[in-house]
Amino acid sequence: MSEQTEQRRYHHGDLRAALLEAAEHSLRSHGPAQLSLRDLAREVGVSHGAPRRHFPERQDLLDALAENGYVRLGERIRRAVTSGDPDFAARVQRATSAFAHFAMENRALLELMNAAKHRPEGTGVPRSAEVAFEPLVDLLREGQERRLLRVGSIEEIGIILYATINGLATLVNNGLIDAERLEELIEIAVDQFLRGTAP
Repeated sequence: MSEQTEQRRYHHGDLRAALLEAAEHSLRSHGPAQLSLRDLAREVGVSHGAPRRHFPERQDLLDALAENGYVRLGERIRRAVTSGDPDFAARVQRATSAFAHFAMENRALLELMNAAKHRPEGTGVPRSAEVAFEPLVDLLREGQERRLLRVGSIEEIGIILYATINGLATLVNNGLIDAERLEELIEIAVDQFLRGTAP
């Protein structure tokens, strides 16, 4: 690729997107340890220094992957909450199902997202995570206001629900549960969760 073509891609904003797409593919295939800016540059057809215009360090790329992951997850949860049957339990069911399927389809990415969220350095990842789960947090708060859930810490209630659904997705990803049973198990888990947290 000529320098002129590379500059054109850079100025149009395509290079960052191309690098993130290639990085996610590599992450899915080989895990985060194998991610290399130089390898990604070669894959997308730019000079080895070009990625540093967008990602000065490798960790910047990993953080950007995590942020993008949370944006996509948030979109899924938001669509799940706002579309379909408006019944409270049905919305909780759809939101948790959306998360579980994202976790199944993006196993390595979710691991990266969770790790990046808890890094002590200041990045935008924790805020992206908060925004992603806001629709579900708002839904749980609504449940409390309507006396469908007992009053208490939303964070604690959310952690229990997250751990339950994430656990089911992990069992599927590890081959311990057949993927075809996921929806049925989520339905059971949500029903038990709602019963257990009822006033």
